[in-house]
Amino acid sequence: MRKVKSGFKYLLAIVVYTIFLNSCSSKKIQFQAKELYKTNNLVITQISENSFIHKSYIQTNDFGNVPCNGLIVRDTNEVIVFDTPTNDKSSEELIKWIIEDLDCKINAVIPTHFHDDCLGGLKSFHDHNIPSYANFKTIELTKENNLIIPKNKFVDALTLKVGNENVIAKFFGEGHTKDNVVGYFSSENILFGGCLIKEIDASKGYLGDANIANWSMTVEKIKKEYPNVKIVVPGHGNFGNKKLLDYTIKLFEAK
Repeated sequence: MRKVKSGFKYLLAIVVYTIFLNSCSSKKIQFQAKELYKTNNLVITQISENSFIHKSYIQTNDFGNVPCNGLIVRDTNEVIVFDTPTNDKSSEELIKWIIEDLDCKINAVIPTHFHDDCLGGLKSFHDHNIPSYANFKTIELTKENNLIIPKNKFVDALTLKVGNENVIAKFFGEGHTKDNVVGYFSSENILFGGCLIKEIDASKGYLGDANIANWSMTVEKIKKEYPNVKIVVPGHGNFGNKKLLDYTIKLFEAK
């Protein structure tokens, strides 16, 4: 009788252990962000299998030396870049890293609005014959402010191929600026919000070109358009999830 009981307990233990292993293996292991490249001018951090944040810096009067985010998305051996680094030197570093270290071709660069933290290094991309695309309002504003002008324009939305995947740039309304667009990489459900989206606990930041009245409504539209978003990258500060959208909406809601 004892042998039967001990055998039953042994069998039960095996069943429980098997269930435990299966439940663990069925859960997707969360990607751990890792820094791949760092100099005084540029930091590159991988945040998912095929997405990378590039961070450069801009000196400001009101906020000091500000770190500025852009995003690289990849499929096969092709990438698309959202926002240039803040100057040509940092952009040259980024282009070199993508070509030599990542071993990829740059299909396009997409500045998300007309400020220097989005297109300050655009000349370097043009020097390498990399196509640039921007909202027609961004192109108008670069002309008005004597800035480097993106080569190709779109009105409401743009879809480009990177490898076998689609990348979307879309205008949802005014907020940080009248021309701000966001980028979406659907294969990994990653949103690049640029300066339209704030990191958790951020202040309102620079408002010189902002439409504060419309800001929350614009982000509400983005939230509705991309309900499955997993990673949200703001223009400045730490990336996160859709809580960044909620935080931004609340920050600019009418009191």
